[in-house]
Amino acid sequence: MKIEIWSDYMCPFCYIGKKRLETALQQFEHRDQVELTYRSFELDPHAPRDLNQRVVEMLAAKYGMSLEQASAMQNQVAAQALTVGLTFNFDTMIHTNTRDAHRLTRHASDRGKGAQMTERLFNAAFTESLHVGDRNVLTDLAVEIGLDRAEVTQLWESDAYVQEVLAEEQRAQAMDVRGVPYFLVDGKLAVSGAQSSERFAEALQYAWQHREQSNEVSSNEDASGSGCVDGTCSI
Repeated sequence: MKIEIWSDYMCPFCYIGKKRLETALQQFEHRDQVELTYRSFELDPHAPRDLNQRVVEMLAAKYGMSLEQASAMQNQVAAQALTVGLTFNFDTMIHTNTRDAHRLTRHASDRGKGAQMTERLFNAAFTESLHVGDRNVLTDLAVEIGLDRAEVTQLWESDAYVQEVLAEEQRAQAMDVRGVPYFLVDGKLAVSGAQSSERFAEALQYAWQHREQSNEVSSNEDASGSGCVDGTCSI
């Protein structure tokens, strides 16, 4: 069974949803037959690499809310992160363009390290407050998980994987995906948002039982909305 996951490294619910799915998979009896594939989704493809602005200020401006409301939203998300063992440091987090981070993930995936790269990038962004738009930082993170420094350096000297990233985003658009995380099981069952581990467990069981049936995409849960307050981060 294949699970494709569209996410962005600036999306806190993508990291939370990742952990909740992993918890559900630990209890899933067929987990050894499940393949996870992470897909690219840029919430703000035009975001600058270097933004001299606090994340709370960016959120307030983007979603038309006060700084107090944006701070409260961050606190709510940070509290949810703690329930899955994650510490989010929004006060020091660096908002950035994620195109290169997605390119690096594609590069890592081709070398059998996509999952490791994805986890490392999420942790770097939300817990360690590292600049995951900075190519020197990205290179160091890649080397940490065992990728070749020279190969990664060459990646930045080309436009490698740009088209692959764009193609994955265009596929999401064709499916009318407006927010992430977005999970697609065997190309048929869609789960939107950072659902509970229990909900993911139900989806896994349902997908396994119906994996030989219709190819039509069905939705297990629709958590669309604006902002980052309901389990999704919307564009």
